[in-house]
Amino acid sequence: MEISKAMHENADWASADTLISEIAQMMKKKDIGAVPIGKDDKLVGMITDRDIALRVVAAGRDPEKTKAEDVMTKGIVYCRTTETVEDAIHLMDQKKIRRLPVLDDKKRLVGMLSLGDVAHSVSRDLSGELLLAVSDHHK
Repeated sequence: MEISKAMHENADWASADTLISEIAQMMKKKDIGAVPIGKDDKLVGMITDRDIALRVVAAGRDPEKTKAEDVMTKGIVYCRTTETVEDAIHLMDQKKIRRLPVLDDKKRLVGMLSLGDVAHSVSRDLSGELLLAVSDHHK
């Protein structure tokens, strides 16, 4: 199955200079756990709810003053609309990640593929194996 049929389209993103407090509000409003970060029309990072908890709150940083670029995860792994869900599963397994930004042929963000999206588009056995694989690093 093509990724474009399983992903969430029209993914929200924020600029690198967006305050963490604004990103947290975006997550709450949209009920999402990750926000891609862009700069100069390029994907440069990702902020997850875990990043906010560990790199901002637990580190004693002020979310009203901390920018996305200060705490985002860099070196983002992504997939393309032309790839298959199976390709994405392999990548998620290999990199131990739960969410993948989806880029089109012009390298523009067009969606997000989450572990939940994968679970709804493949067999229960395969999605269960993926969940175990990406959670393995927490042992």
